[in-house]
Amino acid sequence: MTDREEFISIFNEKIKREGAEKLLDFLENKSDFFTAPASTRFHNAFEGGLLRHSLNVYKCLVDYLERPRVKETYKLSVSEESAAVAALLHDVCKVNIYNISYRNTKNEKTGQWEKTPYYSIDDKLPYGHGEKSVYMISGFMRLSREEAMAIRWHMGFSGIEDKNTIGRALEMYPLAFALSVADMEASYFLEGSEN
Repeated sequence: MTDREEFISIFNEKIKREGAEKLLDFLENKSDFFTAPASTRFHNAFEGGLLRHSLNVYKCLVDYLERPRVKETYKLSVSEESAAVAALLHDVCKVNIYNISYRNTKNEKTGQWEKTPYYSIDDKLPYGHGEKSVYMISGFMRLSREEAMAIRWHMGFSGIEDKNTIGRALEMYPLAFALSVADMEASYFLEGSEN
């Protein structure tokens, strides 16, 4: 099964709310979600990297939520739909922002200068990161408050916002904390060596 097929399968199986079909149609036919990189030079900076990252975050979140300590000690109970919405869609803000540009680099073996492709960013909707994803998803389907907060704060303490605000959000909305853990695990442990 390809990454695209896996994403669509999970999306269709887990996300049943009104507007989900239109959001998936947007991702498939009006965006570069399935081909975009996840970043310009860090994790998954390759074609299809955003899709792979979204799947990795989903798998990490599901694993995290299944831990006995998380379920029993913290009483964290998240529906399969909320987990899929938060993880699969947390980086929707990255669609349609990457361009392929070129720069000259010297080939160390031949000593010749060559045009080398790289990803650059041209964001036509500079609305932030997590908040932009919430905004874009909300144009298609309704998010619960917990889902919106999780997507908004999925960067955790690596974001530039006030640390007290981030800490309060992660404390109040356990899915936000869980998603930030899953995002970091995917970005730094699973994907760090892929690019």
